[in-house]
Amino acid sequence: MRFDPTTTFFVVLLIGAVIGLVFDRFGGRGWFARQVSGGRNNALLTSALVGVAGAFIGYHLVLMLRLGAGTPQLLGAAVGALVVLFLWRAVR
Repeated sequence: MRFDPTTTFFVVLLIGAVIGLVFDRFGGRGWFARQVSGGRNNALLTSALVGVAGAFIGYHLVLMLRLGAGTPQLLGAAVGALVVLFLWRAVR
């Protein structure tokens, strides 16, 4: 499946944001830490933005390595978002 560049941009953006939000919910801080700490909205926004950055990194790596067009690029975006989120969490 091939998209035009504008659609691809928004699809990769959406993939990164959704993975970032889901990661923050299930892979982020523990339940108790989320309940006690303030500034919860900032953490959600940060996770979404880190996921978007990772999605674009993964997408472009698949493009540069010429691993395929369409679905492999979107899978690369998802994997890139997860890898960057895991690395971000490890450093944080």
